Amino acid sequence: MAHRQRKRRRPGGPSQITARLAIPFVGDITGTWEPADAERSAAWELYLELVTRVSVEELDPEEGFLREALSSLYTFFNTTREILRRYGPEVAPPLAPGHVSFGVLAVTVLNRVLRPLLAEWHPRLAAYESQRPEGHDPVAWERQWEHTDALRERIAQVRRTLVSLARTLQEVADVSDLIDLPAPRAPEQDVSPAVQRDPQGPGD
Repeated sequence: MAHRQRKRRRPGGPSQITARLAIPFVGDITGTWEPADAERSAAWELYLELVTRVSVEELDPEEGFLREALSSLYTFFNTTREILRRYGPEVAPPLAPGHVSFGVLAVTVLNRVLRPLLAEWHPRLAAYESQRPEGHDPVAWERQWEHTDALRERIAQVRRTLVSLARTLQEVADVSDLIDLPAPRAPEQDVSPAVQRDPQGPGD
């Protein structure tokens, strides 16, 4: 018997949204976005990249690793450029004043948010890492750095921008919230009377 071919879901979602990004030291960038199908597909790809990276996860002071966070942001930078190249001019059409596109939002995040952070902090952290004594734990060494708190704050500012971008992409792609997923619940132990044991043991 021939298998029925699964139909692919065509891009869907709102015909128009108000996009808003909070850019550190610049302010909010707001505009009307009327996404084409290519932009919806690109939005899904970039959204997936964001929600599966540490770049949208809060760095816990006792658990976060700054090198891992910077490396994730660096690879996200390159992945975003690849998505822009793959979809081409369709995701960056000419726009009327007050309007934005996938290309405008993506390039704004790359040039105004990620590039300044990486250009300043990647070499500074690398220089400090190069001084780590042989055999010294890299995480412990990183946490001794005098600039750790300052870098954590910069990463937190960038994270807020990336989360706002992810929310906009989620809306355009018309998909579920994959950022604030509910924590898994531990399975409840069966305490039904049928399986409870008598603490006194079986009767005589």
